Amino acid sequence: MDLRRLEMFVAVVDRGGMTPAAAAVHVSQPALSQAIRALEAEVGTALFDRVGRGVRLTAAGEALLEPARQALRDVQTAEAAVRAVRGLEAGWLALGCLRTMAADPTAPLVGAFRAAHPAVGVELADPDAPDDLLAMVRAGDVELAITEAPGAVPGLTVHPLGDQELVAVLPPGTAVRGDRLPLSRLAEHPLIATPRGTSSRRLLDEALARSGRVPTVAVETAQREAVLPLLLAGAGAALVPAAVGDTARRLGATVVPCSPTVRRAVGLVHRTGPLSPAADRFRGLVLGRR
Repeated sequence: MDLRRLEMFVAVVDRGGMTPAAAAVHVSQPALSQAIRALEAEVGTALFDRVGRGVRLTAAGEALLEPARQALRDVQTAEAAVRAVRGLEAGWLALGCLRTMAADPTAPLVGAFRAAHPAVGVELADPDAPDDLLAMVRAGDVELAITEAPGAVPGLTVHPLGDQELVAVLPPGTAVRGDRLPLSRLAEHPLIATPRGTSSRRLLDEALARSGRVPTVAVETAQREAVLPLLLAGAGAALVPAAVGDTARRLGATVVPCSPTVRRAVGLVHRTGPLSPAADRFRGLVLGRR
């Protein structure tokens, strides 16, 4: 199957239409349309339904999309292997992480990688849900992901990286007895939480359920950057990674570990099989720091 046609096919999907896709792959719109028709003739069925001025994938197009992305990724890996001989002098690393793992442990790892390989750029995706991140790894949208360590997943390799602790953060001036906050006491506060389906919300709900309490969510927001300003303004308390808690403490919030401790396992995940040189170096750096 012609890789250039596959590239154009993926571009149409990602750009949402023929005209923007043609600009993205630097061909004329008629040339791109002809390439798509040739690809459809090659596979023996339509890949797109034409809807007005736009297009929509057919069932066959949906089936082709993931293998097409992986084929293009494999070509990029082969090209990057040649660059690796020259010491990673160029290229990109496609990395994903949960948003609550961006500050810790992802940021220090990306910083160390960039210091070692300054000519290699990093594309960092940060979906909210672990399942979304694993889907991105399977589809080849990212090569590596730092996420909650899943159990055995067919087709994926998981490297455990240890645990991440979550701590209670309370508005400035909140008095806390002792050096740890029982989860039952945390449940007495109005809480700031992310929506259901996110990793952070699941951890909060499960932790408080174990204490026999149902949380009172006063503010629900998908805007994670708003959590600390809301908390500092007195809108409620929150359960956040310890690294975020350190920032909150410096800004005047009351930060205390929970009792029992709330933790989640962290893992580095990638497709089982060869990685690009940049991804392989990043994996080596991460595993060397365990």
